[in-house]
Amino acid sequence: MSIETEAAERHEPPHVDPIARFAGLLAEAKAVDRARLPEPTAFALGTVSADGWPAVRILLLKAVDERGFVFYTNYESRKGGELLATHRAAMCFHWQPLELQVRVEGTVAPVTDAEADAYFASRARGSQIGAWASRQSRPIDPPGALEERVAEFERKFEGQRVPRPPHWSGFRLTPRAIEFWKNMPSRLHIRHRYTREGSAWRVETLYP
Repeated sequence: MSIETEAAERHEPPHVDPIARFAGLLAEAKAVDRARLPEPTAFALGTVSADGWPAVRILLLKAVDERGFVFYTNYESRKGGELLATHRAAMCFHWQPLELQVRVEGTVAPVTDAEADAYFASRARGSQIGAWASRQSRPIDPPGALEERVAEFERKFEGQRVPRPPHWSGFRLTPRAIEFWKNMPSRLHIRHRYTREGSAWRVETLYP
């Protein structure tokens, strides 16, 4: 019996490390047939601008461990700028076939250059070129400018390794709160919220 089923039947939160709990659920999501769950690492990332305007978009999780949740982006994009300015973000994973949702809130900081270099080197060459060519979040002007920039960097790096652009790297979100949501009949959903208190976690069951 899974930890989610046990918790749902007992109506009490499991007192386990929430990062380990998340990793277990992510493994379950990755085991689901791709026809039912095409991208189990996908999550919604919420940021906020300096003047308080929120924005949400879908990204892919690239790593998770006791230090936090890692994703990559163009630092000159809207999300990159907002993350660098506020150092705060929220994430939401929704695995419909499992009827599970996980929400994460916390602070963000850049990953190390070594981490970013290693991940960038693992990307397909086309994606590497695209990271150089895209002026992410800015208007394309004139039409065709993106294709021209792609061709420009293909020529520039022809026959050689594509280095990581200085404006492209990753963030690690260190969670201050993680909430696990399990769908239940009559919308009496099970919600467990873990809140960091020093080096430990306080866990509560919330009303649905």
